[in-house]
Amino acid sequence: MKTLISLLFLIIPLFSYSQKVYSVQYDYQADIKVFVTQYDYQADLLVYKVQDDYQVKDNKGLWFFTEQSYQANKKVFFTQYDYQADLKIYFVNYDYQAGWKNNEKMHLLY
Repeated sequence: MKTLISLLFLIIPLFSYSQKVYSVQYDYQADIKVFVTQYDYQADLLVYKVQDDYQVKDNKGLWFFTEQSYQANKKVFFTQYDYQADLKIYFVNYDYQAGWKNNEKMHLLY
């Protein structure tokens, strides 16, 4: 029984992350500070904005922007300069282009 419970605590976090985000107005309100790069090769993550929240799958760069902060899994603040950011992103035009370029930063969205 203890083994089963321990296993559940290890497996559940793998499926519990999501990329429903809310853009906050001030940096102190954010879970993550994000900078939008000019080119895709500068980014840690390539992001595609989906239209509906059910389209969000895994931690693959498909972001749904919520209307209210309580609906989001992560609150993000968009910085003016790259050195202020925890994560650098680039918005892509198609969902198949989304994904991580720097896997070391994946933990930021769990």
